Amino acid sequence: MHPTPNNALPGRWQPLAHAVAQACLPQPTSKILQAAGLHIDLSAQYGSPDITAAAQALLDEHNFNARRNALLNGDTANPTELRAAWHTALRAAAPNRDVAHERQRMMDFVHLADAERQWRNVIHIGIGGSDWGVRLAVAAFGYAGTWRTVRFAANIDGHAMAGAMAGLDPRDTLIVVASKSFTTTETLENAQRAIEWLAGAGVADPYRHIVAITACPDKALAWGAHPGHIFKFWEWVGGRFSIWSSVGLTIALAVGIDTLAGLHAGAAALDNHFATAPVPENAPVQMAIAAAINRNILGYGSHNIAPYDHRLGHLVPYLQQLEMESLGKSVDINGNPAGLATGAAVWGMPGTDAQHTFFQWLHQSSDGCPVDFIVCQHADHTWAQHHTRLVANCLAQREALLNGKTPHNAHQDGLAEGLPPQRAQQLAPHRSHAGGRPSNLIVLRELSPYSLGALLALYEHKTFTLGVLWNINPFDQWGVEHGKTLAAGIFRSLSQPGAPTGNHDASTLYWLKALQHTTTTTPQPAPVPTAPVSKTTEPVPETPTPEATEPAA
Repeated sequence: MHPTPNNALPGRWQPLAHAVAQACLPQPTSKILQAAGLHIDLSAQYGSPDITAAAQALLDEHNFNARRNALLNGDTANPTELRAAWHTALRAAAPNRDVAHERQRMMDFVHLADAERQWRNVIHIGIGGSDWGVRLAVAAFGYAGTWRTVRFAANIDGHAMAGAMAGLDPRDTLIVVASKSFTTTETLENAQRAIEWLAGAGVADPYRHIVAITACPDKALAWGAHPGHIFKFWEWVGGRFSIWSSVGLTIALAVGIDTLAGLHAGAAALDNHFATAPVPENAPVQMAIAAAINRNILGYGSHNIAPYDHRLGHLVPYLQQLEMESLGKSVDINGNPAGLATGAAVWGMPGTDAQHTFFQWLHQSSDGCPVDFIVCQHADHTWAQHHTRLVANCLAQREALLNGKTPHNAHQDGLAEGLPPQRAQQLAPHRSHAGGRPSNLIVLRELSPYSLGALLALYEHKTFTLGVLWNINPFDQWGVEHGKTLAAGIFRSLSQPGAPTGNHDASTLYWLKALQHTTTTTPQPAPVPTAPVSKTTEPVPETPTPEATEPAA
């Protein structure tokens, strides 16, 4: 069973709701789309020609074609900030001159560092979009180890930065500081700790160990970064799309320039599919239509991501940011109430761990939610039986969610197991599954940079299309700014004894007073341990000079 269809939808959505009510799940024939080497099976979603026609009408009403063209051509796609959202330009095979120039600078830096075997350690400091994509790619393709040790520090909690530095030799460590605005509190605070750590180890010019990646290079220069170590991207690159920009420098250092190029190529191929495939065959558009049906007509409030590949553990938070930051809106692009539910909560973890954690809820709770099953046809290890079991689990869980088990079948299973008839009948309600719960199955031939790039772009364009269907702006995130402003004032109150506490609610005022003493008198932490350095160790070469990293004229 699935939730009761929502009859309180706006009138323009009623044809879609009616078409869903006339459809069945599963679909009578398989519905498998292909895009950039991915196979996307939507057979376990509500679908029919009438559904596609009704969804097409909604897309037309909100000028889908024009908004898609604006996205892909670098026109204003973000109306509240009056800017483009042109991340697709960063992965184009033939990018514009500015993008190509910055890409070449980054490649030159990495090639020289590799050729001279510089930087055995890299600490990547960023948060949100400047962090998740890099973590994802490094975990996906460096899980078996690389010759560089790569650590990440995002959280303002000092334990994050201390853990990133622990045991490393500062003299052979590169610090990558990634912040679009170069004002991000967490990132700059952590970067300052890194500079102190380098200076404390006797590094003469700590900024020679710093790379700054930002859309505001003047701020990075004023902060102290060397000109040749500043890599820029642009205001029209949203933070959650930063993986395609120079923020990918850490990916190239960790797992190679070719890996970064493969990610770009796969994403560009999916961009072309999104731009040219008709709506019935357009994978991200069809995924968005299914998601809108699940959210607005069937009433599901969340969406589960279940990647059946250990290497894709960071895909879940990556997609959480992509979808929830983009679609967590309650007003349309004109500032009016949206009039219907928008972005669902996104959550999950890799299978089969997930099966032993929350799949019970997916199968038998009163709510449940749709699931995206993601699996690779081929593994990169040599244990065939492991992969066969992994794929079997993926397909079985999807089938169980879809078809369920009736009380009669549960009773018959109990009898077949030798249970007494009364006991079998007693357990039948507990062992039955409602079924009828929608899902997608996304099959990658293998986990390669190309397929991962295509997968990420698939979700990007699905998210954009949902923004069109709901007539919201998926490229701003004003909601988080208010909390940042409040945090600045609260920080002053906590760190300056006797400072005015400001105008807060009773609970916040209580904790400002209760925590002020403890946050301002914390003992200094023990020094971060570094790797022992032999007196006979040869000096580590300096990083490339600005002249060496600039492309030839």
